[in-house]
Amino acid sequence: MSKKRVVITGLGQVSPVGNDVATAWQNLLNGVSGIGTITHFDASALPCQIAGEVKNFDVNQYLNSKEARRMDSFIHFGIAAALQAIDDAGLDDMANLDTTRVGVNIGAGIGGLPAIEATARTLVAHGPRKINPFFIPSSLINLIAGHVTILKGYQGPSYGMVSACTTGAHSIGDSARLIAYGDADVMIAGGAEGAICEMGIGGFAAMKALSTRNDDPATASRPWDTGRDGFVMGEGAGIMVLEDYDHAKKRGARIYAEIVGFGMSSDAYHITAPNTDGPALGIKRALADAGLNPEDIDYVNAHGTSTPLGDANETQALKIALGEHAKKVVVNSTKSMTGHLLGGAGGVEAVYTVLAIHEQKSPPTINIFEQDHEAGCDLDYCANEGRDMQIRAAISNSFGFGGTNGSLVFKRFEG
Repeated sequence: MSKKRVVITGLGQVSPVGNDVATAWQNLLNGVSGIGTITHFDASALPCQIAGEVKNFDVNQYLNSKEARRMDSFIHFGIAAALQAIDDAGLDDMANLDTTRVGVNIGAGIGGLPAIEATARTLVAHGPRKINPFFIPSSLINLIAGHVTILKGYQGPSYGMVSACTTGAHSIGDSARLIAYGDADVMIAGGAEGAICEMGIGGFAAMKALSTRNDDPATASRPWDTGRDGFVMGEGAGIMVLEDYDHAKKRGARIYAEIVGFGMSSDAYHITAPNTDGPALGIKRALADAGLNPEDIDYVNAHGTSTPLGDANETQALKIALGEHAKKVVVNSTKSMTGHLLGGAGGVEAVYTVLAIHEQKSPPTINIFEQDHEAGCDLDYCANEGRDMQIRAAISNSFGFGGTNGSLVFKRFEG
C-alpha cells in the first residue's frame, strides 16, 4: 500500500511568548524570554517560584463565558490554538469539506490539575455536595478534542493521547499516519498543558526537577549551559492542521512544510532518568520512516529542557543517531524562552520547527553563557542569536517520563 503524502496547512499556538503564532515567532527570533515570577498563585513557600505563564489570554475570544467556566485552563489553551490553526488553514472557507473525514487528536501530559487541586480543597472544606458537576469533564484530557469536534462538527477520529512530555509529538505523528493510510483527509493535532498550580509546581519541585533561580527568571532556563539547574514549567498549546497533500492541493491551500517521518521508542530503563539508546533509536526510526540520511538534516528543535542529565543525554543521542553529521547541524532549544510545556511541548515545538523550515530561520537558544563542553555538550546550539540558514529537513524531539520518546521529521515543501 502506498502511503499518502501529508502536509501542514495551518498553525496555532498559545504560549508564554505570545498568544498567537505571529507574536510568538517574532519573540522567539528576538530571543525574548516568557519566563517570570509565578502570578497564578502564591508560590512563596515553594523552592521554585518561577514559570512560563501565558499572559493576557482572553478565552472569550474563542468561547462564551458560560462554556469557558466549565473547562480547566489546558482545555482553553488547546481550543484556542486549534481554532487558530483551523482558521489559518482556511478550513471554514471550504464549502464542500467532508467533515466525516476531519479528525482531532489533541493530548496533554497531566490534564486538569488546577481543577483537581481546587476540587480537592472544596471537598475537604465543604463536603461532596459542593463538588462542581462539571468537575470531571473540565479535567479530562480527551475533552479538548471533544470540544473542538463539537464546535466544528468534525466527525472523524477524536481522541487525546497521553505520553507525558512526548504527548504533542506523538499526537502529531500518529495523526499523520492516519492520513497517510487513508483514515482521514485532515487532522487537527498537537498538545496542551495548564499545570502551573501549587500541586504541579510543588510536585516537580519535590523531585528536584525544577530550576530554583528565582532571582533571575528570564535566565533560569539555560539548556547546555554549565549553570543549568533544572527545567522551568510552562503552559499553553501548540496545534497544527495536517492534511492529505492531494486534498490540500485541490483546494489551493498554503503549505508550510511536509511531515515525512515519525519515530517512537522506549528507553526501557527508568521512569525519570534518561539514557541515550532510547532517544537515539527514536531519531533513527524517524529518519528511516522519512527515507532520509543524517546528512539531509539541517536543524533540530531539541527537547533541551535545561536539566543537567537531560541536555547531555540528548546531545549524545544526536551524536549516535546522526554520526559525524551531528556537528554540522544547528540544534536549538526554544524551551530557553518558553519553558517546558510538558504535554504541550511537542506541539509548540513542532509548530516552531515548521516555521523554521518555512522561513529558513533558526531561533536562538538564549542563556548559553558558558557552554558545558565538559559534559559533552559540544554541538552548535545557535547560542544567543537567531540565524538565517538553509533548512531542507528538520527534526523535532520530545522525550517523557517512563522513557517514552518521539521524533518528528519535517521537510521543506517542494510540490
